[in-house]
Amino acid sequence: MESSAALTGIRLTSSICLSRHSSPFLSPSSPLKPSLSLKFQKQFPSISQNAFEASSPLRPSAAVSANYSEAIELADIDWDNLGFGLQPTDYMYIMKCTRDGSFSKGELKRFGNIELNPSAGVLNYGQGLFEGLKAYRKEDGNILLFRPEENALRMKMGAERMCMPSPSVEQFVEAVKDTVLANKHWIPPQGKGSLYIRPLLMGSGAVLGLAPAPEYTFLIYVSPVGNYFKEGLAPINLIVESELHRATPGGTGGVKTIGNYAAVLKAQSAAKAKGYSDVLYLDCVHKRYLEEVSSCNIFVVKGNIISTPAIKGTILPGITRKSIIDVARSQGFQVEERLVSVEELLEADEVFCTGTAVVVSPVGSVTYLGQKKSYGDGIGVVSQQLYTVLTRLQMGLAKDDMNWTVELR
Repeated sequence: MESSAALTGIRLTSSICLSRHSSPFLSPSSPLKPSLSLKFQKQFPSISQNAFEASSPLRPSAAVSANYSEAIELADIDWDNLGFGLQPTDYMYIMKCTRDGSFSKGELKRFGNIELNPSAGVLNYGQGLFEGLKAYRKEDGNILLFRPEENALRMKMGAERMCMPSPSVEQFVEAVKDTVLANKHWIPPQGKGSLYIRPLLMGSGAVLGLAPAPEYTFLIYVSPVGNYFKEGLAPINLIVESELHRATPGGTGGVKTIGNYAAVLKAQSAAKAKGYSDVLYLDCVHKRYLEEVSSCNIFVVKGNIISTPAIKGTILPGITRKSIIDVARSQGFQVEERLVSVEELLEADEVFCTGTAVVVSPVGSVTYLGQKKSYGDGIGVVSQQLYTVLTRLQMGLAKDDMNWTVELR
């Protein structure tokens, strides 16, 4: 363990060597204060001088943090037309797990391709998990993360199911913070979108026979994003799939493993070719009870009662789902987690989906066995209410009485 004096010397020396004009964290007019330098080096211990001197498309922004003297700089992209697609950013985070099951100290590296052995466990046997969460820019320029510890806990649960070691909650959250701050000029201005954060955990070690991989890699990359569905906050159209299934009892439907998503592509592609936004899956036993949409959870509204399928191993425990349940109850709704039949779907007053990418997405129509059920002419009242409450909290526009957000300065 290095002494505090030694660390101070290293951090100050490294900070002084940085070019103010090349660093995305300091403006040309900012004084290089020791206190800022110490914090800077603590957050980004593995970024070299050369890494900071790499070119980045930046333009000054008028937004200034109330707690920092430097101007916030934003990437020079069209913030008004962000879709949900990959926009390469500056840095990614990588941490390795050794054979003894302990993760080494992670580091930030320039975003780019990674190298894998052709016999890597993730490539041959699908031993991999991913998470998704977002960072939002506040009006004062500070940054908010939404419930990152929940993603860490869900990854740990998934890793246990997939026979993988997992970063601790603290390691996960600190890695997310470091990655977000290293790419902070890619976070959209408030109201223009968010920074999508994608943590991955994969069996990167070589293995030929069917067995857990001997080495694992934890990786995080980020991308600025807008709306997931091209409709934005507008009603989407779903088709109920009764033959193909997303998950089975005893399988991996309840964890965020990579194989769950490849399995829905066939039905989803067919649905989109017919003009639908996405697919709603039924249980594989009775083919009657709602499970979830390809990448989001489903809610059914009838009067003051909001119903959603219970988490019983085949449905992903969505963090936005969990948050919306709490928000809905705080708004006076009765929320039921139970079996929800497709007949109830067709008799509902309103239907909406939830997920990290979509947040809350109102459903305009559902088609089941050729029968189309429409839900009004626009965004449902309940969908709009819950969306507004949750997004205002996520963006720092409302007081966080839930203690869900983590602020980065």
